[in-house]
Amino acid sequence: MRFAIGDTDFLLDGEPHRVLSGAIHYFRVHPDLWQDRIRKAKLMGLNTIETYVAWNAHAPSRGAFSFDGGLDLGRFLDLVAAEGMHAIVRPGPYICAEWSNGGLPYWLFTDGTVGVRRNEPGFLAAVRGYLEQLAPVLVPRQIDQGGPIVLVQVENEYGAYGSDPSYLRELEQMHRDIGLTVPFTSVDQPMGTMLEDGSLPSLHKTGSFGSRSVERLARLRQAQPTGPLMCSEFWDGWFDSWGEHHHTTPASASAADLDDLLAAGGSVNIYMFHGGTNFGFTNGANDKGVYRPISTSYDYDAPLDEAGRPTEKFHAFRSVIERYAPVPPLPAAMQPGGSGRLDVAVDAGREARPAPVADVAVRLDRAASLGSLLPALTDWSAHDEPPTFDALGAASGFVLYRTEVDLPSGGVLTVGTEVRDRAVVSVDGVVVGVLEREHHDRAITLPPVTGTLELLVEDQGRVDYGPRIGEPKGLIGAVAVDGVPLARWTASPLALDPIAPAALSVLAATEPTDGDVLAGPAFAAGSFDLAAPGDRYLSLDGFRKGVAWVNGFCLGRYWSRGPQKTLAVPGPVLRAGRNEVVVLELHASASRTVCLLVEPDLGHTEA
Repeated sequence: MRFAIGDTDFLLDGEPHRVLSGAIHYFRVHPDLWQDRIRKAKLMGLNTIETYVAWNAHAPSRGAFSFDGGLDLGRFLDLVAAEGMHAIVRPGPYICAEWSNGGLPYWLFTDGTVGVRRNEPGFLAAVRGYLEQLAPVLVPRQIDQGGPIVLVQVENEYGAYGSDPSYLRELEQMHRDIGLTVPFTSVDQPMGTMLEDGSLPSLHKTGSFGSRSVERLARLRQAQPTGPLMCSEFWDGWFDSWGEHHHTTPASASAADLDDLLAAGGSVNIYMFHGGTNFGFTNGANDKGVYRPISTSYDYDAPLDEAGRPTEKFHAFRSVIERYAPVPPLPAAMQPGGSGRLDVAVDAGREARPAPVADVAVRLDRAASLGSLLPALTDWSAHDEPPTFDALGAASGFVLYRTEVDLPSGGVLTVGTEVRDRAVVSVDGVVVGVLEREHHDRAITLPPVTGTLELLVEDQGRVDYGPRIGEPKGLIGAVAVDGVPLARWTASPLALDPIAPAALSVLAATEPTDGDVLAGPAFAAGSFDLAAPGDRYLSLDGFRKGVAWVNGFCLGRYWSRGPQKTLAVPGPVLRAGRNEVVVLELHASASRTVCLLVEPDLGHTEA
């Protein structure tokens, strides 16, 4: 088959074709659930699945590249093809996506000489190596070779970042050099000169917007007089940041804008069809003067919620789509009021009939201080001054810094430039305060102490948008007390994603204790039984801030400031019989009981 760009339409084997696509990021969904999410997109009336490719997920360290497990992009695309659907792939190299560092590997910038998103030899050489790794996955899966891929996007909203056609030409040629032959696209907001700045005449321009469709398409047509109109990011919701409200968009308003777009003859990629979750430490952040880390949930108020269940928006969009294209029959499980669960693993035509489930309370009866588990979590190194995460080879998570001090009268601790992003400060094992990037904190008073000073620093998410992409993490600048720099540091990343097996063994061997409170930083663990696995939501009511795991799988960060109050636990992570939950609480908890809930709680909305 052939896919091409005509004067007015996309052409599939020479015939006009409308792209009806939905975004599913394979790296935000448990791989055992990919088929379920893809099939539900088809049931809404979509004919295409779009995904970014997260370079930093595939290449966590220099010289490493993986397509294993949840990163098996080839398998994901094959599942798309098995449903008779097409695929749009957006390799970046920059993707934004509210993902850590916008998808760019942290190690790319450790020596300070490599450029960011520009025509610079070091950056382009790394990108070429990345694309060469993708070639065996993408090239044979193009539509003209019998695969599902019909479009590939070059860069991502570049017009909002820069205007360098030489850079874009180099990227385009690299994509061609690895053997990609399908049409190439660009995407930008139809505002100002972004469409022109972020593209080339050889790239088909598409728009990104979520409202005022007629007006946005008119601006797109002005920038590109011929060719099919396409909104390749139709924003049907929005992401959440810690400390803000849970964003929602009325289904009726989004459906009306989608109707306007399709009535104008446009093609669409719904962003997101299914958002998923920022498991582990993968969330990004924004910094436009104030640092704002993205929440763990990436529900996005999408047509398919974080657990893969159809929402009001699913049915509203499906009703719009069926005015313009045929849609398949909707199984009873996907009808309003249905379970929303399809038994795709057993029989594609048969609906699951899950047994009734109930919330499960779990007492975390085993507790151990962070300090007691450090031998299982650390690999110390010595430094004259605090190293960055990047210098230590830590992409994300936590680094513990230590030095010995002699302060008989106390003093004021200062960090020279910035804390990136949050530091719990302790002296001789007693927490004295917190330094937060979000509050621009750089100083804290220390009590009299002769002993060990510790700073437990958390990377809360690398900036994914704007000029601060690629910046290092940790304690930036000299650390001093009363103006005198502190020397002779030891530092270590904490092995938390995945959590070190030795640490889990220590927790498993810890004797249960009574009590309802937890003094952090500390780990707590508990066991629970399930008759059968299924999607659940971990509620940590009474806990303040930290990280949670179930059966060794890192669910991600929790924070009492919200908005989200539960962490998604994918059904494939759970098992029939005995299961284990572990929590790292950084501060203190008024409870040592957590709950596995049947329903999520993503927090308060603006209304």
